[in-house]
Amino acid sequence: MLRFLILFSLLIHSCVAPPKTKAAAGALPAKKWLTLSGILFRKEPAVVARGGFSGLFPESSATANDLAISSSSPDLTMLCNLQLTKDGAGFCLSDIRLDNSTTISTFLPKGQKTYKVYGQNLKGWFALDYSADTIFSNVSLVQNIFSRPSIFDGQMSIAAVEDVLDAKPPKFWLSVQYDAFYMEHKLSPAEYIRSLRFSGINVISSPEIGFLKSIGKDARRAKTKLIFEFKDPETNEPTTNKKYSEILLNLAAIKAFATGIIVPKDYIWPIDSAKYLKPPTTVVTDAHKAGLEVYASGFVNDMLTSYNYSFDPSAEYLQFVDNGQFSVDGFISDFPPTASQAISCFAHQKRDTPKIGKTLVITHNGASGDYPGCTDLAYQKAVDDGADVIDCSVQMTKDGMAFCLDSTDLIPTTTAATTLMTRATSVPEIQSKSGIFSFDLTWAEIQSLKPQIQSPFLAADGFPRNPKNKNAGKFMTLADFLKFSKAKAVTGVLINVQNAAYLASKKGLGIVDAVKSALTSSKLDKKVLIQSDDSSVLDSFKAVPQYTRVLSIDKEIGDAPKPTIEEIKKHADAVNVLRSSLVTISQSFATGKTKVVEAMHKGNISVYVSVLRNEYLSITFDYFSDPTVELATFIAGNGVDGVITEFPATATRYLRSPCSDLYRELSFAILPAKAGTLVSVASKEAQPPASAPNPPLDAKDVIDPPLPPVANLATNNASGGAPPASLRSGTITTTANLSLSLMAMLALGLLLCAGA
Repeated sequence: MLRFLILFSLLIHSCVAPPKTKAAAGALPAKKWLTLSGILFRKEPAVVARGGFSGLFPESSATANDLAISSSSPDLTMLCNLQLTKDGAGFCLSDIRLDNSTTISTFLPKGQKTYKVYGQNLKGWFALDYSADTIFSNVSLVQNIFSRPSIFDGQMSIAAVEDVLDAKPPKFWLSVQYDAFYMEHKLSPAEYIRSLRFSGINVISSPEIGFLKSIGKDARRAKTKLIFEFKDPETNEPTTNKKYSEILLNLAAIKAFATGIIVPKDYIWPIDSAKYLKPPTTVVTDAHKAGLEVYASGFVNDMLTSYNYSFDPSAEYLQFVDNGQFSVDGFISDFPPTASQAISCFAHQKRDTPKIGKTLVITHNGASGDYPGCTDLAYQKAVDDGADVIDCSVQMTKDGMAFCLDSTDLIPTTTAATTLMTRATSVPEIQSKSGIFSFDLTWAEIQSLKPQIQSPFLAADGFPRNPKNKNAGKFMTLADFLKFSKAKAVTGVLINVQNAAYLASKKGLGIVDAVKSALTSSKLDKKVLIQSDDSSVLDSFKAVPQYTRVLSIDKEIGDAPKPTIEEIKKHADAVNVLRSSLVTISQSFATGKTKVVEAMHKGNISVYVSVLRNEYLSITFDYFSDPTVELATFIAGNGVDGVITEFPATATRYLRSPCSDLYRELSFAILPAKAGTLVSVASKEAQPPASAPNPPLDAKDVIDPPLPPVANLATNNASGGAPPASLRSGTITTTANLSLSLMAMLALGLLLCAGA
């Protein structure tokens, strides 16, 4: 226990302790809220932690409760779902069955029973069959959602209600879900609450009208709020036997016994079958007219909700409090820090708010998390989202057109696989698998394709991106991209050049010359970053000192010794490194911090980190499955000079927020995680195995051979123009084969004549 307390104290200190300030900056102006009492009293929406920080630790464990208090808004409300033992002791757990969230089935493997609960036969291990001593002394908690960390399972005790109250949360909320069931078995939640004298209980909620009415007088005397909870609309409420959808039609009647309501979030913002938002209902405004507060439930960071939120949990919270029409009065969340930051840091943020600090928001194929990458729509969305630098990965066509696309292989980013699979070839110099390559097609052929959004978590996890717009947008030539950038409010552009040596020697295509020519012709008067993994490509731009040359390091590294730094400085001003080169990861836990940024900065080399994505599947548990905490860790915690992201709106919103300034005196700040502290809370046996440290970057890995001259290949299209529109890919191949056959026949005839 002592070891656990020490480790947990370390976690709290490193991850969520209030920052030290250079000087008090003064409080932020009070915000106006459209909550029930917000317009008059400027009361912000409440953050209610369901079972503490249950998105990370087992529900209502002491650890979950303590971290929720330490990492969330100062006015946090702690919610405990009440269950009763057979001798009347109260403890906190959501499910009336214990087998999914505790170790009871292991301790008592034959304890399974079946009970009728609200008309349904439920099988499992039920609290009312066991004494308090059995529950508290022999059973421990486990995480009951498989996407969450399991390394803490079996190490944390079930929390009695009194234990949670003794922790002195700012506010305490007791949820009573099964009063009628317990009463049927001669246990009374109401009497249990009376035995506590309502002491320290600020809110009591229940989906049962009879229960709320039974404690109404005592609750009013204790100044405890009563909240009525709505369940599935087609489910019957136990007391009246009416469907919850029917009860919703008469909110005024609820006001007689409750001061507010809880509704699942889709009661307010319903989602259609394709997972896009439908227009909001009038539940919040109707409830406010009836004098009822509205609390929305069901908020988590680790579940696919609506594509409208771009996988950003903060965006979902903002939809409920900052939509210009209404605001809920509180959130019930498994991830209370995310709810807190949405309310305290992001709500009412204006689009023209300047960013704090000098960190650049650089796109990866534009806003490619929302639209197909490198299309006009992806670039426009990136501009609208406030990106500083938009990027173009330059590819070349067979007829010499330079255009923007993530990869020279068209299969991941276009519909080429559906129409041009006969053109697939194997090019081991480019990639190990076969592909349909841009340098084998004309620009006209590529324009006949549609762009295709890249969904990195689709195949393995079933997480597509924005299906409604998966083929939206138009491809852009490099010249059009530069023209677009010149006309838009961006700081600059990043031009990514890959495969230059292969294109020059094998395809007779001068990608470096194409980029130089396009930049010269564009007369772009903005910051230009030239990126490549080839030092010789970067050397080709050395004659233009105003260009920032960026060396892309595509492998994991853990340090950069002085000789390596000196070699990098010969070729580049900045590096683009992988996230895992800054923070090492093992089984979705951050296990260590490297010295890469420190070493690069000592050498006066800027560091950009890539690629940041919003999907929780790409984010470690240490970052609370929240892309904003990951941003804080790399920007405030590691001091990077730029973030390369597919969701620039998330990065921009963070940098515009005063909460990103750790030197500002605020009641809440978005703080970086410290690698290694979260995993150390688990027992040694449960921790993931230590991985080998990332190797240092060797100086010889920086140096590339000089670029070969552009080959003058006889098969090149001399005119550089596109073939006639009538010549599709199959026609071109057939015509070429026919010509070769005729030439062979002619040569054979000449030989025969000579022989005669």
